[in-house]
Amino acid sequence: MAPLGMQSIRESIGEALGTFVLVLFGCGSVAVSVLFEAHQGLMQVALTWGIGVALAIYLTRHLSCAHLNPAVTVAMVLGGRMTPRKMPRYLIAQFAGAIAAGIVLYALMAPTIAAYESANGIARGTPESVKTAMMFGEFYPNPGSSAVVSMPLAFGAEAFGTFLLVLMVFALTEGCNVGRPDDALAPMFIGLTVTSIICLLAPLTQAGLNPARDLGPRLVAWQAGWGSAAFPDQSGGFLLVYVLGPVVGGVVAALFFTRILEPAMREPTPCCCANEPEADKDDTCAN
Repeated sequence: MAPLGMQSIRESIGEALGTFVLVLFGCGSVAVSVLFEAHQGLMQVALTWGIGVALAIYLTRHLSCAHLNPAVTVAMVLGGRMTPRKMPRYLIAQFAGAIAAGIVLYALMAPTIAAYESANGIARGTPESVKTAMMFGEFYPNPGSSAVVSMPLAFGAEAFGTFLLVLMVFALTEGCNVGRPDDALAPMFIGLTVTSIICLLAPLTQAGLNPARDLGPRLVAWQAGWGSAAFPDQSGGFLLVYVLGPVVGGVVAALFFTRILEPAMREPTPCCCANEPEADKDDTCAN
C-alpha cells in the first residue's frame, strides 16, 4: 500500500488529469462545432463527450476512483463508497483540472474565436456573445435551441440528468448487479450514458451534469473578456442550475441506489439463479 501522502498526491493527479481530459475533449467538441461547423447534429457532439468521459476514466481510474465530477464524489461519500476525508482534495483537483482545460482550449482557439466574432458582428461581453461563450459554460435555454426553459425547469433537468448518470455509475460498479458488463467495459457504458443524457437534455440546458465541467471553463471565459455574458442570468441561476442541480441529483441517486436498489440486488434473483449450481447461488455479492 502506498504511503498516505503519496496516495493523496496520486489521487489528486488522477482527478485533475481525468477532469482535464474530459472537459478538453467535451468543450472542444462544442468549440469546433460553433467555429468550424465540424459536427453536424447533436449526436456527434454527444458522442464526443461520451468518448471523452470513457477515455478520461480509462486514463485515471488506477490513480484515483475516476469520479471526475463533484456530484459523483458527493454521491460516493453519501453512498459509503469513499471516506469523507478524501472529498476536499477530490473536489479541488476536479475544479483545477476543469479550469486548466478551459485555459488550454481558449489558448488553442483564441485567434479563431476573435475572427469568428469579427465576421459575425459579435462584441464579446454583450448578450449576443453567448454564441461563443457557450463553448465554455452552459446556458439555459441552449442558445442554439428554440426550447423554452425557466430556471426551475433547468434546475430539474440538470438534477434529473445527473441522477441518471450517478445511478448508472453505481449500477455499473456494484458487485451485486449480476447484469453489469465486465469491469473493463464499465467506462464505455458510463460514456454512453453521458451521450444518451446529452441527447435528451442538451436542447434545454446543454446538459452540464458536472459542476466542475461548468464552473471551471465558465470562469476562464469570464476572465477572457466575456464578463457577465459568461453567466446565463444575473440572479445566480448558473449556481443553482449547474452547480447545485447536479449535486442534488447525485445525492438523490446515491440514496435511491443504496437504500432501495442495492438491497434488492442482494436478494436472490430466480431468473438469474435458477440454473446455477446450488453452491453458487448466494455468491453474487461476494466481491
